[in-house]
Amino acid sequence: MVDEPEIAVALKYDKEKDNAPRVISKGLRLKANKIREIAKANNIPIMRNVSLAEALFRVEVGQEVPESLYDAVAEVLNFVYSLSQQNTPSQRK
Repeated sequence: MVDEPEIAVALKYDKEKDNAPRVISKGLRLKANKIREIAKANNIPIMRNVSLAEALFRVEVGQEVPESLYDAVAEVLNFVYSLSQQNTPSQRK
C-alpha cells in the first residue's frame, strides 16, 4: 500500500472569473488528510503529484498559481477534465 503524502493543496479554477487557478486550501499532515477527506466526500478528483504540491505550497491561500507552474497545473486540469468527460453520459443522436 502506498503511503499518502503528508502534503495537500486544493485548487479552484473558474474560467469565467479567474485568470489562473487559485490555491484555496493547503496543509501538512493532519490538515492534508482533512483536505483529502473533504475532497473524497464531495467527489472532487484527487491527483497525486507531490513535487507540484510542494511547489504550490509556497503560494498563499487565495492567490493565483504563478505562471512558472502553469504547465504542471494544466496537467492537473486536463486530468480533472478527462475524469468529468468519463463520468458524463454521452449524448448520441
